[in-house]
Amino acid sequence: MNSRLVSIIRKEFIHIIRDPRTLVIMFAIPIIQLILLGYAATNDVRRLNTGVFDADKSAQSRHLIQGFQASDYFSISHYAANETELATLLDNGTIRAGLIIPAGYSDNLARGITAQAAVIIDGSDPSVATAAFSASQLVGQAQGIQIAQQRLGIDVTRLAGIEVRPRVWYNPELKSSNYMIPGLIGMILQFLTGLFTALTIVREREQGTIEQLVVTPIQPWELIVGKIVPYVFIAFFDLAEILAFGVIVFGVPIRGDLVLLFMISLIFLLSTLGQGLLISSISRTQQEAMLMTFLVLFPGIFISGFFFPIEAMPGWLQALSYLVPLRYMLIIIRGIILKGVGLPSFPEQVLLLMILGPLILFAASMRFRKSLE
Repeated sequence: MNSRLVSIIRKEFIHIIRDPRTLVIMFAIPIIQLILLGYAATNDVRRLNTGVFDADKSAQSRHLIQGFQASDYFSISHYAANETELATLLDNGTIRAGLIIPAGYSDNLARGITAQAAVIIDGSDPSVATAAFSASQLVGQAQGIQIAQQRLGIDVTRLAGIEVRPRVWYNPELKSSNYMIPGLIGMILQFLTGLFTALTIVREREQGTIEQLVVTPIQPWELIVGKIVPYVFIAFFDLAEILAFGVIVFGVPIRGDLVLLFMISLIFLLSTLGQGLLISSISRTQQEAMLMTFLVLFPGIFISGFFFPIEAMPGWLQALSYLVPLRYMLIIIRGIILKGVGLPSFPEQVLLLMILGPLILFAASMRFRKSLE
């Protein structure tokens, strides 16, 4: 082999080894992605949060509820007092499906008449809705078979049965674009603002211009705000751009208040800009900042519910997702765009964004100021 080539290769290996932080990040990224994708990358629908409105309140209706609970597809987490309350739980994303058992359900079974129950499914995630649609029918069929087995000696074709009628709300056509486009808004806002904020400050440090700014009369907070404000405007332009393309090209319906969406997006940007600022205060080179951005932001995308249902993930990943601001932003975006709901439908998500965003930005600002000293 060419001795000059060997020297260059050797020099590059030495350069990599002498930068242990970058080396650790390079080896950590594939391990973290492997763990997250291995556990989170699943579209298997399990233990969907399900609400119940039982207007019959009989032993037979309770047996049907137990059948849904035992199916492993549904997890009965809420009991609603009426259909309106059940609809509210679906609107704010608290539940993904709702079981409605009408009054007279047990009487119909006793008279040998087919008893009907309705299952309302949140169709904002087509993959989850499709699986829940099929699962609800399977549960109904299983319950009907149990009833037949309990009445041996009677013509099975004339037995009373159970008919479960699933209905899909918000996205009845189960179009994947209606699910993906709103989610892309949150993901792009997070990734672009976090990455560019991290890179622009590190670039100033590499070029030596950050020291020139420090010795000027400018205050540290003015430097921080001046650096991140342009990316807020860029983020809002990207948001409007995605919405326009989503409506014109993909036919995504916008049913909610866009002004509210932009206002909440501003709160969300506090956390993404804070993450970028924190990365910039730790990184020494643009390459390191980019690698750390991938290390920090990509795992959040996987466990936020953007690609895969959170309910299908292990418990420890579900707990970890509560620290990811994108999780709450996705619920809000899809609620506004697809469901047409307003602020009263997701007060907890907005409150958590208002807590996480300023905390991350404050911590990043303190770390950044210290790095300038």
